Amino acid sequence: MQNSSFEVINLSFESATAESYDNHAIAKVNDHEVRISTMTEAYHWHCHPDSDESFLALEGGLFIDFDDRTVELLPGHMITVNRGVRHRTRPIGQRSVNLTFERAGARSERLTSPRE
Repeated sequence: MQNSSFEVINLSFESATAESYDNHAIAKVNDHEVRISTMTEAYHWHCHPDSDESFLALEGGLFIDFDDRTVELLPGHMITVNRGVRHRTRPIGQRSVNLTFERAGARSERLTSPRE
């Protein structure tokens, strides 16, 4: 991620990966980061104890699992997960691309499945 004023960010380029999971910062807005996540498999259960996290689905869609339900996020849909809430993300279909917005330097704590 570069910090240049008026930099145009190419989301297609940023999401081009052969990795099963890639998540990296693409921009800063005040004390927050915009991150792009590309996934072909589920991410582990986790929470962010010190930051809310907003998701904006771009491609393929995203399932967000919570302890008591699953939310389906289709392209163009957005949701905010409050700080401290246990969740995991999974792609809808073979590949998912989404943007996340969270406080820069937010901690991520790996958790066990709610059924374990």
